[in-house]
Amino acid sequence: MKIDVLSLFPEMFEGVLHSSIMKKAQENGAVAFGVTDFRDYSTNKHHKVDDYPYGGGAGMVLKPEPLFAAVEALSEGLEKRPRVVLMCPQGERFTQKKAEEFAAEEHVVFICGHYEGYDERIRQHLVTDEVSLGDFVLTGGEIAAMAVIDSVVRLLPNVLGNADSPVLDSFSTGLLEHPQYTRPANFNGMEVPAVLLSGNHAAVDKWREEQSLLRTFERRPDLLNDAPLTEHQRNYLDQLKRDKK
Repeated sequence: MKIDVLSLFPEMFEGVLHSSIMKKAQENGAVAFGVTDFRDYSTNKHHKVDDYPYGGGAGMVLKPEPLFAAVEALSEGLEKRPRVVLMCPQGERFTQKKAEEFAAEEHVVFICGHYEGYDERIRQHLVTDEVSLGDFVLTGGEIAAMAVIDSVVRLLPNVLGNADSPVLDSFSTGLLEHPQYTRPANFNGMEVPAVLLSGNHAAVDKWREEQSLLRTFERRPDLLNDAPLTEHQRNYLDQLKRDKK
């Protein structure tokens, strides 16, 4: 997979893309990163990438020319145009499902904006997706893009040490993940649930399934509206609702 980032502050990505899992993913050939300062594609002598909004108003707006030219350069010679993702608080809220969708692409370009906003023609004619991390505003799109890239790259084959890890993550199954424990079995009187020490794999799986449902029911009940539940899960959920009354 190829991931390109267009940013006015490419130095922000140096540590993130060359450490930990991101570094490993590059070393094993799962992904290649490119970070471009789209100011390089400005055509005016001062290399300006923003201007005052038509009609007046506060702040500056990113001009279309540099971003169109940058994406065109990154797409040159490709049979298929890349997915172009605009990081924007007005965009679709990012989810694990969207991460899985991006992870299936061969080439994704992330646009990180600054200032007051984007020229609307960038939204209408350049990007394929607009993505937001949530209902809040950041200074720029860089931090949001880092989070999205991390969530996408960890889904690629041979990136995580255990292939089952992303499959069992919170949200991947439609539910929150079950509680996890490790050694020691007793820490300051706080004990690991006995079922996890029993060696009974069927009992452990049942406990984890029910704990996942319980945690989702208590913390994110909205997720249950769309979760693909089995008959056993629906029965357990009904029991939780009865117990709550």
